[in-house]
Amino acid sequence: MAPADELEKIGIRKEGKMVYELADGTIREYHYGLARIEFMGEITAGRVIFGEKGCEPLLGVTALESVGITVDPANRTLKRLPAIPLKHVLSGSEG
Repeated sequence: MAPADELEKIGIRKEGKMVYELADGTIREYHYGLARIEFMGEITAGRVIFGEKGCEPLLGVTALESVGITVDPANRTLKRLPAIPLKHVLSGSEG
């Protein structure tokens, strides 16, 4: 998510709308577009949400994982994975 006016300024086009649940549980509908994302020396592409003017930009876990970066919740840091997993990990409820 990033401020809509900033996304428009750099040429990101609105491609559609989706409903999202915010961290506080509020349900909101936002436009989204597609963007190239560069982070920590890595490049990926993905959906970017057109947020309110002045909103705090957020980088989601999907973008991080696509370039092999995970969040370590214990010490609140980012870690690079030695390899990006291309396999599905089954949870205990998935047989």
